[in-house]
Amino acid sequence: MSAIRIEDLTLGYDGHPAVHHLDGSFARGSLTAVMGPNGSGKSTLLKGVMGALKPLGGRVVLDGFGRRDIAYLPQLAEIDRSFPAVVADLLALGFWKRRGAFSAIRGADHKEMEAALARVGLSGFERRTIDTLSGGQLQRALFARVLVQDAPVILLDEPFAAIDERTVADLTDLITHWHGEGRTVIAVLHDAELVHASFPQTLLLAREPIAWGATATALTADNLRRARQMVEAWDEQAPWHEHDHDHDHDHRHDHDHDHRHDHGHGPAGQDHDHHHDHPASSRGTH
Repeated sequence: MSAIRIEDLTLGYDGHPAVHHLDGSFARGSLTAVMGPNGSGKSTLLKGVMGALKPLGGRVVLDGFGRRDIAYLPQLAEIDRSFPAVVADLLALGFWKRRGAFSAIRGADHKEMEAALARVGLSGFERRTIDTLSGGQLQRALFARVLVQDAPVILLDEPFAAIDERTVADLTDLITHWHGEGRTVIAVLHDAELVHASFPQTLLLAREPIAWGATATALTADNLRRARQMVEAWDEQAPWHEHDHDHDHDHRHDHDHDHRHDHGHGPAGQDHDHHHDHPASSRGTH
């Protein structure tokens, strides 16, 4: 049974597509990596699934879920650490879908937050200001907020970018635990070795789908090469349905172990996070 169905989906910004004609489904309880070169539409797809970006064509269907049942973790690079907030404030945002935006935090909520912080290795961090956290600590705190949300669908946008290996290993274990609980988890990733080891399903994007299925068959060297070539061939300024495969940009990168962030290359390649998420909010300037 599917959790999310994608039907002829095209997504983009200002009429310039970043994801073209995607069809398929994420099975309920599946664990899927979304892979592809910079500018391939990975983060854009997550925004379309969560409803933050209106499709240019096609649709996203949530089978048995609503948008409120989705927990979304933005790119770490988009979090504004200067916002005057402590870790407890960050976690408290995880309750708003259950309690309402302005409801008070209860005693039981504090216990739940303490348990979530302990689960990610941040016991005693409740009163730490977010500007004092390392990248790995902030990512752990954001994962704790996802725990508090207790959502059946979890979207993770580059959860392992620019953090230490120990944190990657600990948070991968948590993702595996969510999968074991039957949650549907979709994560934008760059590390092919990690995906082969821990993610049973992979969607390989190059604005258009290259492969979608079992990781061993989707994430082959040939498919990765095709994905790079397709992204390089897109005309960045072309409107929807129009592209020029002869206009070849020299954007070659090695993405198998690349933990840099998707910043795209103009309107058609925007893979930015424009989701405002207070108190750790998107910067809003790129």
